[in-house]
Amino acid sequence: MILELENISQAKNGHQILSDVNLSVSRGAFFVLMGPTGCGKTSLLRIAGLLDKPSSGRVMCFDRLIPLRGKERLQARRRMVTLLQRPVLFRGSVFSNVEWGLRIRGIPLNEINTKVLRVLELVDLEGYGDRDSGTLSGGELQRVALARALVIEPSVLILDEPTTSLDPNLRFDLLRRLRDLHSKTGITFIMATHDFTDALSIGTTGAVMRNGRIEQTGTIDEIFYSPKTPFMASFVGMRNVFPAEFREDGAVAGGHLVRHTSDKRGHGFLAIPPEAIVVSRKTTVTSERNHFIGTIESVERTGSIFSISVSCGNLIMISSITRSALTELDLTEGQEVCISFKASAVHVF
Repeated sequence: MILELENISQAKNGHQILSDVNLSVSRGAFFVLMGPTGCGKTSLLRIAGLLDKPSSGRVMCFDRLIPLRGKERLQARRRMVTLLQRPVLFRGSVFSNVEWGLRIRGIPLNEINTKVLRVLELVDLEGYGDRDSGTLSGGELQRVALARALVIEPSVLILDEPTTSLDPNLRFDLLRRLRDLHSKTGITFIMATHDFTDALSIGTTGAVMRNGRIEQTGTIDEIFYSPKTPFMASFVGMRNVFPAEFREDGAVAGGHLVRHTSDKRGHGFLAIPPEAIVVSRKTTVTSERNHFIGTIESVERTGSIFSISVSCGNLIMISSITRSALTELDLTEGQEVCISFKASAVHVF
């Protein structure tokens, strides 16, 4: 592991910000730290980047324990770069901004020139060296900040919500660029975001925070397709999440018996993806093991897809269908419909 945080807690002015956080980041990973605004992501990143010290716990970097002060901590910190949410450039040219980290490290001038030109090309800013930093657009500013971070060839690059202030086009461009840079450089990336779609597009592993604690860690697929708690299911956008009692013959949720493929027993939760729920005007013979009769409560457009809310007694299930399916079935509020879904589509936790 290139970074390990063990039992990290932090309190400021009597307010508990982080509570007993344990986190490991593998060398070469693109690790995404997710969670709602105010959950403690930035505070944890600042401790991971050795900018702040925890109230308790310890930080392991590069296979060694990092002390709270001294030369060894400074040496480790110089192998890491943290890019803040809104990077600030110095006055002067793009070249002078990018070369700064090399200059304070005493790198020879001819080597500085070679490294700066190479990294500007890497972030698609070739020929921008003489541009005044005050004339740059938001996207160009982000790329110069990236170049300034990458030019010193850090072992770890930490990014605090880099897409937050960007419009959709610039956001997409930055995510694509970060993915490419990670692939080309082999640097360990650690990025915080409150938008789980960022993680889906570029992350390899990650963790989700809630109220200063880690809720779940794992690969991105594990986090998004196997959430372990109702909060996690909600965070990754799962719909149709219901408390249930799991028995040998299935799960009882809202008075209905729901068939699934898990061997879980006792109390827990189940979730059915809206896209897995088939809506029909009449009962049909299909391979789905779950069939319910209900009444359409609402039909709502969500982008190019329509969400159909169907009341089945004590359960309201949401199905996602296309416009063509909506038109073909002629679905409207108040209609009685049949909904069905496969046992294998039911997620259990």
